[in-house]
Amino acid sequence: MPRKKQKLPLPPVAALPEGAQQWLDQVVTGPMTAGAVEDVMRGIKKALIERALQAELSHHLGYAEGEDKPESSANQRNGTSGKTVLTDDGPLRIDIPRDRAGQFAPQLIGKHERRFTGFDDKIIAMYARGMSVREIQAFLVQMYNTEVSPDFISQVTEAVMEEVREWQGRPLEAVYPVVFFDALRVKIREDAVVRSKAVFLALGVRADGSREILGLWIEQTEGAKFWLKVFNDLKLRGCEDILIAVTDGLKGMAEALEAVYPRTTLQTCIVHLLRNSLSYAGYRERKALADALKPIYQAVSAEAAEAALEAFAEGEWGQRFPTVAAAWRRAWEQVIPFFAFPPEVRRVIYTTNAIESLNAGIRKIIKTRGHFPTDEAATKLIWLALRNITADWKKPMLRWRAAMNQFAILYGERFIPAVTK
Repeated sequence: MPRKKQKLPLPPVAALPEGAQQWLDQVVTGPMTAGAVEDVMRGIKKALIERALQAELSHHLGYAEGEDKPESSANQRNGTSGKTVLTDDGPLRIDIPRDRAGQFAPQLIGKHERRFTGFDDKIIAMYARGMSVREIQAFLVQMYNTEVSPDFISQVTEAVMEEVREWQGRPLEAVYPVVFFDALRVKIREDAVVRSKAVFLALGVRADGSREILGLWIEQTEGAKFWLKVFNDLKLRGCEDILIAVTDGLKGMAEALEAVYPRTTLQTCIVHLLRNSLSYAGYRERKALADALKPIYQAVSAEAAEAALEAFAEGEWGQRFPTVAAAWRRAWEQVIPFFAFPPEVRRVIYTTNAIESLNAGIRKIIKTRGHFPTDEAATKLIWLALRNITADWKKPMLRWRAAMNQFAILYGERFIPAVTK
C-alpha cells in the first residue's frame, strides 16, 4: 500500500490583541465579499507597516509620536513621504515618516527598497516551478495588476546565486556509506552556440539513512579529469570517506575515485544494466530475456554469477542477443562488488532509482525551457528545483535500518553509526 503523505504543519497564527473583537464588530457589520475582505486586509497591512515605521522613528529620535521633543535633541519629525512598495498582495502606497536631519534609515523598508517581504519569495517560487520570466510578468499583471520588467525579475532571481554558492561550499559529513552519482542533459548557450551539457548530481546517504544532495556540477564532457575535480571538492568540504559509490558507468570515474578515495567500492547500477540489455530485444521478448538474466544478478557469489553469465551466453537468449552478454562483460569489474554484500545492502545499492527520481523531478521543471543562456542560469533553476523536491525528505531510505547493521559489521570503524553523532 502507498504510504500516506504527511500533512505539512500549519504556520502559526498570532493571537488577536485585547480589544480586537470590538474593532471587528465595527468592520464586519454583515456579509462581506472576498474583495471586501481583501481590501480590509490591505488596509490593515498598510496601517501596520506605517505604525512600525513610526515606532522605528521614535526609537531613532528618542521620543514617541505626540510627545514633546526633548530639549537635548536637535532632530525632530518632519512629516511623511509617499512610496509605493510591491507586496505579496500587489502594490501598496505607504507613508514613510521623515526626520528633519535626514538621518532616519528605516529597517523595515530601506530607503531604496521598492519591495516588501513576500514579493520576492513569490517570484522565486514561480521561477522554481519552471515559469519563464515573461510568464511571471504576465502572472503578476493578471493577478496583482503589477507590471515589472524582465530585468527586475532577473535581479530578484539573481539573489538566489549567493545561496547557491553557499550551498555548494557547505561542510559535508565525514563519511557517507553510499553516494549515488548520475547525470541529466540540458541545453546551454555558450560562445553563441547552444550546446548539450551534462548536469552531474551526487546524492549521499548518511549513516542514519537520511539523504543529502552533496552538489551539482555542469560540464560538457565527463572524464577522469572532471571527476577528479568533483572528488577533490567533496574531500575539501570534509567528506573523508565514501564506502560505496553507485553509478551508471560514468566515464573516468573509476580512475578518479582510485586517486582520491582509494578504499571506496565502485558499483555499477544493476537496473541500468538490465534496462540496457532489454533495449536490444523487442517488446514481446523482454520479459523472457529479463527472466534469463535473473540468475546472473541474483547469484550468491561472484563466481556463481560468472558461471551464470557463461551459461546465459551459451544458451538460447545469449545466442540470439550476443550483445547483451558482451555488455555485461564490459561492465563486469563494476558488477562483481555487488555479490560480496549481504541481501540487505544489495537492496540499497541495486539501483540508482533514488537519484533518477530526483532527475525526473528536475526534468519536469526545465522541460519548458528551450535552452539556458548561461551555466549560472541553469544552476540557479536546478538548485531551486532541488530545494523544492528535497523539502519533503524527512524519513530514512526504505529498508535502511537492516542495511545499517550490515554496514556496521562489514566496515567497522569506517562506518559511523547515526547514534554516535
